[in-house]
Amino acid sequence: MQLLTWILQLAVAGILLQTLFFKFTGAAESVYIFSTLGMEPWGRYASGIAELIAAALLLIPGFAAFGALLALGVISGAIVSHLTVLGIEVQGDGGLLFALAVIVFICSLAILALRWRELPFIGALLAPTTSSAR
Repeated sequence: MQLLTWILQLAVAGILLQTLFFKFTGAAESVYIFSTLGMEPWGRYASGIAELIAAALLLIPGFAAFGALLALGVISGAIVSHLTVLGIEVQGDGGLLFALAVIVFICSLAILALRWRELPFIGALLAPTTSSAR
């Protein structure tokens, strides 16, 4: 199970990290996306920083659940943007960006399903309690 979790974490972190180059260098496709959303350049930088933090957390033992939660939040915004404004295909990419977003979403959910106990605010609510009735 631990191997599966690490594979998922590396996949999500890898996808998030590879997109940072395009966001931080102002690649034409990133500028187009965030201009279309009315969030250029601040949205591009903010999402890039959030994705960088999520990727780092995914690679630090004990913090992967927090990274998955942050990745899930950021990528949910991307998916909603694709479905409502951008469309599945952006500038002839064949839907690649949307597909990567869906992969990050599904893998982040799987990481959370496997590591939910590491989130104190969720783990404390869902973990079974032991009571010593006398």
